[in-house]
Amino acid sequence: MFRLGCMVRFSSLLVCCFLCVGISVSCVAQDPQSSDQPSVASSADQPDRRQRIEFQSTRDGSTQAAYLIVPRQAVAGKPLPMVISLHSWSADMQQRNTALEELVYQRGWFYLFPNFRGPNQTTAALGSPLAQQDILDAVESVCASHSVDRTNLFLTGNSGGGHMTMMMAGLYPHRWTAASAWVGISDIAAWHSRHTGKRYGNMMEKCCGGAPGDSAVVDEQYRLRSPLTHLAEAKDLPIDIAAGVHDGHRGSVPVKHSIDAFNLLAVANQALPVSPEEIKQISRKTGRLDQPRAGDVGFDKTFGRDYYLRRTAGRARLTIFEGAHEGIATAAMAWFEKHQR
Repeated sequence: MFRLGCMVRFSSLLVCCFLCVGISVSCVAQDPQSSDQPSVASSADQPDRRQRIEFQSTRDGSTQAAYLIVPRQAVAGKPLPMVISLHSWSADMQQRNTALEELVYQRGWFYLFPNFRGPNQTTAALGSPLAQQDILDAVESVCASHSVDRTNLFLTGNSGGGHMTMMMAGLYPHRWTAASAWVGISDIAAWHSRHTGKRYGNMMEKCCGGAPGDSAVVDEQYRLRSPLTHLAEAKDLPIDIAAGVHDGHRGSVPVKHSIDAFNLLAVANQALPVSPEEIKQISRKTGRLDQPRAGDVGFDKTFGRDYYLRRTAGRARLTIFEGAHEGIATAAMAWFEKHQR
């Protein structure tokens, strides 16, 4: 009887584990030091609908590339929305977010995945003017060749893609209908201090020409490539900023980066920012506020997760949810559908 009971409990545990794996639609970075490339829930039977497209950079004349998924509903004269999904820090356009790809395709929208100079390890990458222009040029190329609804252009990315989502939102706020930034880096110099002498720190130095403090020129590169320098200009844009509460403990980007980005928008909207003491509390390993406000704690069905800090300011929203270094495709799509024009 004892053995039978143990076998039943063990079998139940296995079933629960398989169910948890099977329903996951998030993108999770498994190794906070060696990889920020999300592993995504996908099916081996899911078709690869991507088409490689090429276009000329209007900034340096080089040939650039992206992947495009055209919805089956696409017909001439019927404009459809488009999601622009941005790759993570160490990745390029070969990275896949199949969960988001599938949601966008089933919704009948275009899906664009630009390269924007690849991994953040050259001066041309990491939010440079060249990388910015590649995203804009990719969008224009698709709009010129397909029936895209320019009033419904949605921007999203995880980790390094969250960084670039916030960069593009701040620099070109009127180009986008809404944005969804996940576990993004908002202050490059601050992130370098966490990764000095490590892989990400070395990559930042390659992009910016050295380490913070090496020279005024280098420091200016760190400033210009940080979303905090530009994001206040996005105060009227619907932007969702989210991070898993365990990131920074089981991930490479502390939640403070997301909170600082939101606070900039809060100040720009004359709203109350998250306080330094609240940031300190939610950044602890326990990941909880001592005295949460009304609305701070709850369950969001689009995330499929509990959250422990949620604030709004103007059209911006901050969510610190149960999770780590990851993005959640269902929540990103729900945000876009909410703001579709």
